[in-house]
Amino acid sequence: MSDTSEPPDADEGAERGERIAKWLSRAGVASRRDAERMLSEGRVKLNDAVVTHPATFVSPDDRVVVNGAAVNAPQRTRLFRYHKPEGLMTTHKDPQGRPTVFEKLPKQLPRVLSVGRLDLNSEGLLLLTNDGGLARRLELPSNGWIRRYRVRVFGNPTPEMLGGLAKGVTVDGVKYGPIEAGLDAKKGDNCWISVSLREGRNREVRRVMAHLGLEVSRLIRVSYGPFQLGTLPRGAVDEVPTKVMREQLPAEG
Repeated sequence: MSDTSEPPDADEGAERGERIAKWLSRAGVASRRDAERMLSEGRVKLNDAVVTHPATFVSPDDRVVVNGAAVNAPQRTRLFRYHKPEGLMTTHKDPQGRPTVFEKLPKQLPRVLSVGRLDLNSEGLLLLTNDGGLARRLELPSNGWIRRYRVRVFGNPTPEMLGGLAKGVTVDGVKYGPIEAGLDAKKGDNCWISVSLREGRNREVRRVMAHLGLEVSRLIRVSYGPFQLGTLPRGAVDEVPTKVMREQLPAEG
């Protein structure tokens, strides 16, 4: 049984199990950072005792409870591609009661976290994993992974306008990194633009397009790093084979 009174040192922990914040992250409860916050709020119990220190260790026979619900031991790491439809929030619970991605997922899926987000009106590829630590790794800009989008806009973008984004742009005091953008098709005042970027900040594409005087009417993420949306039907989920996942994942820093 793990001792919750004193956080063990690293050598002792290696023999006795896994740090509870990491354990919760791998179990798909939350990212490690959010798990540490849940611990500080007294929402986690280990063998019926409240745990607040993230250096507490979990052994195979221990019982972990979060918000009154028992948590199953972490499974093998799994990664899924999901074709998110527009009109869904990428959150487990929306304060405004709007439908969420996680409410619409197949019931047979394990508890999963999203790798980054797509906003309510965006669609396309969303990666999901049952390992919170992996989710965090895949979100890091330091991976250098390119996010690619197809964007339909109302307006008249010029090659010069789009080409200028390659140097980065500052919008409302927020500096965005280099963005590759090219005109794919034009019909009347509606255009399709391909957009590639490496950071993927919150609503970055929409804000940058608005800065250029272009109104986004549709935004589809078609790839995230090496993983492609391809022909995955809207609303469908497809597991990435373990071998492919291991070959494509960035090394841990």
